[in-house]
Amino acid sequence: MSWLHWFYNAQVHFGDKPTDAIYLREIVGNIFGLASAIFGMRRSILAWPFGIIGNGILFTLFIGNLWDENQSSRTMLGQAGRQLLLIAVSLYGWWAWNRNRKNPANAGKPAVKIRWTTGNEKLILIPATIAFYWATFFTITAIGGSWNVAADSWIFTGTALATYGLAKGYVEFWLVWVAVDAVGVPLDLRAHYYPTAIMYLIYGAFVITGFFSWLRISSKEKKAAL
Repeated sequence: MSWLHWFYNAQVHFGDKPTDAIYLREIVGNIFGLASAIFGMRRSILAWPFGIIGNGILFTLFIGNLWDENQSSRTMLGQAGRQLLLIAVSLYGWWAWNRNRKNPANAGKPAVKIRWTTGNEKLILIPATIAFYWATFFTITAIGGSWNVAADSWIFTGTALATYGLAKGYVEFWLVWVAVDAVGVPLDLRAHYYPTAIMYLIYGAFVITGFFSWLRISSKEKKAAL
């Protein structure tokens, strides 16, 4: 289809050099991502479909020149795989929130209950996260195609953990996003993915706001349940 071909190749130019341009896909994908973050902060089910659309668009960006030798973008397998992982976990989150919402016992309540992780959950999540990171690290190293394996691996792992935390309603998931953003901003700046780096910074503001918002909500709902 002609419009898909146009969208795939469209660039926004901000200078005189051929390299002074960014793909429209990067802008649009991140707009959907930002919308997903806003809906997530509000515990709206729309967080998941908006996120999935954005992830699909950004996947085509980060796969870079593996698809097209004329692409000027850098290949970042960790970031590309991250988008596929986000889609998979988002499908789970979408299903889980829908299931909670349709439960008669939760009539009139938000799609997810906000709370901190328990001690037993931490005993599972922490070693699982460490194992997931090293599995990702060795996989990306074996495949090749990433110019910063350690950072790519953390972004991939942190994204999985944060998205799973959102699906479960864990307050800590916002703090994981802070750690992901702290690595993602400098990494994307070095790779010349400027809209994505800027979006990470904007995410940072929403992440901090979301954390304190969920912190207040969890405290309020915990007191109401007593």
